[in-house]
Amino acid sequence: MRPSPQPVALITGASSGIGRASAVAFAKAGYRVFGTSRKPMTAPANGITMLVADVTDDASVRALIAEVMAASERIDLLVNNAGYALSGAAEESSIGQVQALFETNFHGVVRVTNAVLPIMRARGAGRILNVGSVLGLIPGPFGAYYAASKHAIEGYSESLDHEVRPFGIRVAVIEPWATKTSIEANSPQGDRPVPAYAQTIARYQTAFDAAMAAGDTAEDVAATILAAAQDRSPRLRYPSGKAARQTSFARRFLPRALFDRTLRKQFNIA
Repeated sequence: MRPSPQPVALITGASSGIGRASAVAFAKAGYRVFGTSRKPMTAPANGITMLVADVTDDASVRALIAEVMAASERIDLLVNNAGYALSGAAEESSIGQVQALFETNFHGVVRVTNAVLPIMRARGAGRILNVGSVLGLIPGPFGAYYAASKHAIEGYSESLDHEVRPFGIRVAVIEPWATKTSIEANSPQGDRPVPAYAQTIARYQTAFDAAMAAGDTAEDVAATILAAAQDRSPRLRYPSGKAARQTSFARRFLPRALFDRTLRKQFNIA
């Protein structure tokens, strides 16, 4: 195939939710888009090519990058979106379950990024956008390991951005808050339930569901991702939506004790 005259975007986890909405948004903006899913699926719109890839597997990622390069000979933008949540008290998850979460949410980001960086360095340009979460900035009660994986994304992204700037590459984190996607419904609970937490989790879940119902859409977050990709003066962090911006501000400037009381009251675990 001929090299693509368009900027090329690679978006992991594009089968649904934020990833799928982002693929559509970038295609409409003139990008040639390659999206990934773990199983074969039809592209959601013209200008999008869906490829099968597993971000937890080295060989699968190498094959993905080779396929994109064979088709386009360039990768201008990487959106690391693949990931899932894990709900329940921290005590309720086995080490194996936690390791599996990090293999996708953190190691998967590292794996795909490391595969793309040589291509961007050779071109002297590129942008890497890692889809994090406001839970990478604040505590995540009854989602401790998901929050931990997103905290890891924050530290990794900020450090990597300093390393790759000399090569014309910038790294940023997209920070959604409550978003109306199927991530919660499709994500596992702790694999060793502890009845002692049940009542508190039930109260928390009711409050969390209310926050999700009032949350942003996947398209709202996709708009933030597109804006970050096209920002001529890139920033490290892009909170997505009013609630995310307010939470980020509160985390930075409220006294810790006040922030904790507010969080516990919001999620009915005070």
